[in-house]
Amino acid sequence: MKVTLISFGKISEFIHNQELEIGPINNTDLLKTHLEQVFPNLAGMKYKLALNKVMVQSPQKLSEEDVIAIMPPFSGG
Repeated sequence: MKVTLISFGKISEFIHNQELEIGPINNTDLLKTHLEQVFPNLAGMKYKLALNKVMVQSPQKLSEEDVIAIMPPFSGG
């Protein structure tokens, strides 16, 4: 399965926007584990995922051509 990664902030320094082949990974929890193996710098960071522009609050099913945003902590005001 192929997904598109979009990264922001410090994460974009080592994960560039790209298409990524993720094989049999079918949910966002498994994807996080996979990303931390492929990009070891990510393992020590706090970050959030968004799936197709919606923040991930619990494990979500992945589909071919999904867009995953990887974002460091942020605050608004």
